Amino acid sequence: MPANALFARLPGAASLAAASATAATTVTTSATATVADGAEGPPEQRSSGLPGGKGAARAGGGPMDLDVVRDVSRAVSAAHLFVYLVPEAAEEAAELGVTDRGRAYLAFRSAAMGAVPWQVTLAAFYNFSPRAVRAMAGVWDAAPPARWQAARLRTVSRAMRRVDVRLAEDHLAEARSLIDPVVAGADYAGKVLAAANASVALPPDPLAALWQQFTVAREWRGDAHLAVLAGNGLGPCDCLVLHAATGRLPTALARATRQWDDEEWDAATARLVARGWLDSRSVLTDAGSAARERIETETDEHCAALWAPIGNAGAQRFASLIAPIADAFGAAGVR
Repeated sequence: MPANALFARLPGAASLAAASATAATTVTTSATATVADGAEGPPEQRSSGLPGGKGAARAGGGPMDLDVVRDVSRAVSAAHLFVYLVPEAAEEAAELGVTDRGRAYLAFRSAAMGAVPWQVTLAAFYNFSPRAVRAMAGVWDAAPPARWQAARLRTVSRAMRRVDVRLAEDHLAEARSLIDPVVAGADYAGKVLAAANASVALPPDPLAALWQQFTVAREWRGDAHLAVLAGNGLGPCDCLVLHAATGRLPTALARATRQWDDEEWDAATARLVARGWLDSRSVLTDAGSAARERIETETDEHCAALWAPIGNAGAQRFASLIAPIADAFGAAGVR
């Protein structure tokens, strides 16, 4: 039986995910991940390198190409991102009695887990400070998680139509034919946010339903990434400092949204300097850059199994099919 059959969008499944969240997040944040031999080969030949047999990340008898895994993961993230940025999200949250953007983000994203305490959300989100996530206390009193989840999907539907996302009916059907077996065949052990999202009933709007399906894949990679971070001894603040040092995440944004204070940020920086990943000026070193790429490669290794049901060609095709979503929001100035 596929692991997803345990969740299968049955009544009560979200409660099951919520009830198990505390234990499962422990697994997520303490698991050890390693890079398989050969994972860092030439880009055109980079493959999962996993052994054959049951559960191996193989597509059509061959291994998944990790560059394809990386590319489809980026496409999924790009198509998912708008939900946190569009004005419809603030409007829907205000209807539920929450006007603070940070509290709304925490409620929207964790709603699939059910009415969990803020400490569970903290564990699942990983790189937020306790003070940032503690602010969500009371959001389930404003409205229960089911209403937050419904509001999130309304946000998706409204925003997609406002920016005129255009997916032809046959392309939409094809995209579902590719992502559905990925979601159905995934192993959700230790994947708390992915499992919770897999339990969410799909809405009648086809575009929002597609978005919810690839949101499962997006959170699956995120859950896997946290296990890799923990396995590499990179704590919540440390991983954020390292990410900011790459220049891909503005430090001011990271600190404003995750709310690590000066002492915590400086301590994390000092730990990275001691590892040789930052220099004395807090600039990313070659060793730090290599470590960051190694962590991403290990995450790709985990995710090869996720995309194996549709293989390299299917993953590439899915990435191209959902590209118009990110394109439409980019054209509308939502990035």
